[in-house]
Amino acid sequence: MSEIEYFYGANSAFAYLGATRLMEIAQAAGRRIVHRPVNLAKVVAAAHPQGFGGRSGAHRAYYFGREIERWAEYRGMPVKGGIPSNHANDTTLANCMLVAADMQDGQADQLAFAMMQAHWRDHADLADKGILRDLAGAVGLDGDALIATANTPEVTARFAENTAQAIERSVFGSPTYVIDEDMFYGQDHLELVERALRRPFARTWS
Repeated sequence: MSEIEYFYGANSAFAYLGATRLMEIAQAAGRRIVHRPVNLAKVVAAAHPQGFGGRSGAHRAYYFGREIERWAEYRGMPVKGGIPSNHANDTTLANCMLVAADMQDGQADQLAFAMMQAHWRDHADLADKGILRDLAGAVGLDGDALIATANTPEVTARFAENTAQAIERSVFGSPTYVIDEDMFYGQDHLELVERALRRPFARTWS
């Protein structure tokens, strides 16, 4: 049975907008979502020499403004206007908590959604250990234990490996979904992911 490999960052707007739809698709198809949180800044820098900061003002206004607004309405995902003021804060702990949760019998689905929703709906700071602890508790996980596990060498090494894999496999943004080595970038391609789980797309181009 195909898994859904899911490359994303804990504070990704578009991963949030597609999160509920992704879980619906996975459940309907009987597939497990394999969470691969990454250091998104490193992944984007490897794929785009200009990085996030090098994009034009027009691009940022459209992609991180109007596109979020429209897709939020379309997907029924509440967002608070504008980019959170804490958006650039270090999300390593949040990402490593997701790695740890995924390693514990695949418990990352709801935690990832809770983190992203809190960030984009409420502008919660995903670098705040207290907030992260509370979000874990809200989805039935032991926040203190998960934070402790997130700081272990095994988990931090897995997070680094996720990032290295993403770069090696030409992932260039969040979210990216991989079905049997077929890569789909962006939550706006989730309907194609759904189709690929039923019937893989033909490969006619080299």
